[in-house]
Amino acid sequence: MIATKARLSRIAPEMPAADLRAAIEYYVEKLGFELASEMPEGKYAIVERDGVAIHLFRDGSPDGVRRHSGVAAHVFVEEIEVLYAELAARGAEIAQGIERKPWGNREFRVRDLFGNELKFTEV
Repeated sequence: MIATKARLSRIAPEMPAADLRAAIEYYVEKLGFELASEMPEGKYAIVERDGVAIHLFRDGSPDGVRRHSGVAAHVFVEEIEVLYAELAARGAEIAQGIERKPWGNREFRVRDLFGNELKFTEV
């Protein structure tokens, strides 16, 4: 029997949000994503930009207590200065400006309304 090898093809991080509507608006208005899908009960949505999908889910119990801490996702980009200028002009919360790291990559970070971070990296 010949063994086959599994292959990973994509990743779509799930980001918790205490207020899903506010999260969708932030990703669309501040980060330039488009709403691709939203579940009718308002608990889950998918935003996309340039083939990158981020899944947003309503996080919290009926009494408003969050169940998850913020998470981070690493997104590789081209033309980092252009993206940085765009997101800054849109009013995104810049958590870290563009920096060159010791390993040679340049990166910056943005934070959403619920403590999640996106790290944009140009190799």
